[in-house]
Amino acid sequence: MKFLDQVKIYIKAGDGGAGSASMRREKFIEYGGPDGGNGGDGASIILIAERNLNTLIDYRYTQHFKAEKGQNGMSKNKTGKNGKNLYLKVPIGTQILEEDNKTLLFDFKKEKEEFIVASGGKGGLGNTNFKSSTNRAPRKFTKGSLGEEFWIWLQLKTIADIGIVGLPNSGKSSLLAAITNANPKIANYKFTTINPNLGVATYDDKEITLADIPGLIEGAHEGVGLGLKFLKHIERCKTLVHMIDITEENLDKSYYQIKKELGNYSKELLKKKEVVILNKIDLLDNNEVKKIISNFKKMKKCEVLPLSTFKKDSILKIKKKLINYVP
Repeated sequence: MKFLDQVKIYIKAGDGGAGSASMRREKFIEYGGPDGGNGGDGASIILIAERNLNTLIDYRYTQHFKAEKGQNGMSKNKTGKNGKNLYLKVPIGTQILEEDNKTLLFDFKKEKEEFIVASGGKGGLGNTNFKSSTNRAPRKFTKGSLGEEFWIWLQLKTIADIGIVGLPNSGKSSLLAAITNANPKIANYKFTTINPNLGVATYDDKEITLADIPGLIEGAHEGVGLGLKFLKHIERCKTLVHMIDITEENLDKSYYQIKKELGNYSKELLKKKEVVILNKIDLLDNNEVKKIISNFKKMKKCEVLPLSTFKKDSILKIKKKLINYVP
């Protein structure tokens, strides 16, 4: 399934049905009078959040949505049938914005949350409504009102408890695959991950959702590489896991490079809880690993953890630690 996190769509709610100008005509009834019914209401367009969706790709090829019109009123004071509401499913974390792509209309944060994005028109009145003591046979009726129509933007911001960031090829996808049920692409080259991946980790009957964000490089906040496109997906995360390859020549440089990109994108990202994981410790001997971790911890306020994705006990320790970072 392709990943798409922003799309523009056109929506048109149903128009209301017109009222009827029918006059009652029955054998042996001399003064039948008006019997025109009201028109039915037009259908509304409603967006609903679904947990099993993680992309807006369904709206890539179908971008125009029109709801049913209300049925016209009928004789014998029969009201027209209302239009059937049109429901559009979106992933949790989807934002609805006006055509200017700036004004927020609604933000989906819970499963099954609904929002009426376009209201259907009201049905018109039949001539029965205009009968009076001075006008016993009115021919007047009203047409139904028009349903709302406009363009909107749908923008997806992934909702996850923990966001995994780091330089390309630092092992983010390997961590996600090791501690969750996700199956991200893993390979020994940069930018293996080109779309955010989600996974759910379970420990002691507690669940957390993790998001693997494509590798950041210098200048990501300005659109270099893939960073800018996906940095918005960690805005909702409660905690950030910063992955670093322990075999890097300068760990501090790698660490502060990512911190700089996060800060340049949004200062709020720097206020989130942070855990640094030094990955690939299996490539070095134990004494060297301890020495590197000891030096790296200096002047760092966050917790620093070692990891080898090839060792089950190492993975279990990481999972146990990360669970504690989510209330």
